[in-house]
Amino acid sequence: MSLATITNRLSKGVGALQFAPPVTHVYNPLDYARACHSEYLRRFGQMGIEALLLGMNPGPFGMSQTGVPFGEVAAVRDWMGIRGKVGRPENEHPKRPIKGFDCPRSEVSGRRVWSWAKDHFGTPEAFFQRFFVWNFCPLVFLQETGRNHTPDKLPAAEREALFAVCDKALQEVVALLKPERVIGIGAFAEARARLALGDADVQFGRVLHPSPASPLANKGWAEAADRQFAEMGLPLP
Repeated sequence: MSLATITNRLSKGVGALQFAPPVTHVYNPLDYARACHSEYLRRFGQMGIEALLLGMNPGPFGMSQTGVPFGEVAAVRDWMGIRGKVGRPENEHPKRPIKGFDCPRSEVSGRRVWSWAKDHFGTPEAFFQRFFVWNFCPLVFLQETGRNHTPDKLPAAEREALFAVCDKALQEVVALLKPERVIGIGAFAEARARLALGDADVQFGRVLHPSPASPLANKGWAEAADRQFAEMGLPLP
């Protein structure tokens, strides 16, 4: 099994699900940004890594636009060297258009994650020799106003159906890449990893989520992440 196979099955699985209001629009970048996501997997998904870094789901100006987890446009284009055709979701919200690499807005969370990686490792190849970044859920949920609706806020029945598909994909990714650790980027991701991978031979950890909605992250996310990696016994360059 390959990362491409896992991703294709995940995309089909979540694509078959239905979501009710307040969710009015659902984006699946594994579908309309497939070319870029596939390039990310092909170039950077390696077996035997030290840790899988797990996010929650795409942000509206990151993976939604580029198909890469935490995929702030400049980081994906200029640092990773990925740039390809990005389509558009079937039901596009007028306040959250998909412009791909022409998106003028920067995803703060993604900029923080990939700037941190660049500062420590220099090249993406050096970073991905040790780590891989994956989002637990590949879907973006939007309300009628255009407001982001996170997966944990879905009704129980919708959430359970979604998480069952995402849990299986995460299990398959871990079985394939064989990381020593799975590190949640934020509390939600760590909790989902522990639930989905309870029987797996991995260690778990967590780093602060880099969201601009987090006062702690705004005080210095990179410094906080450095401390947390050190506490987990993962030295950084």
